[in-house]
Amino acid sequence: MPSIFSKIIAGEIPCYKVAEDDKHIAFLDINPNALGHTLCVPKQEVDKLFDLDAQAYTDLMNFSRQVALAIRKVVPCKRIGQTVIGLEVPHVHVHLIPLNSMADATFQSKVSVSAAEMEATAAKISAAFQA
Repeated sequence: MPSIFSKIIAGEIPCYKVAEDDKHIAFLDINPNALGHTLCVPKQEVDKLFDLDAQAYTDLMNFSRQVALAIRKVVPCKRIGQTVIGLEVPHVHVHLIPLNSMADATFQSKVSVSAAEMEATAAKISAAFQA
């Protein structure tokens, strides 16, 4: 059965897309730790990060770096944190989280972001990614 991320990639479920290339997609997390919390996902459905082959792993990290640099340009924060946990969705994904405190990285505290804010943030990150 396809993961929720595979359904997003296939266009069956909408998302706030911020970046895409032939192998990856990045979109805002709908349950964010902070405004701009983004998921970078390989289009190939693989459950565990270290099950990716070396090239796919490197490509995902390079894509995630490019997205993080775009987020940093448009979301005020002290730094962009990166984490890979992978327990909640069986499809590799990298969390990029704008951080202003350690609490932003704990997944214990979530922020409420309106659809309009999500759309505006996605558009800003997308423009910065393409620049």
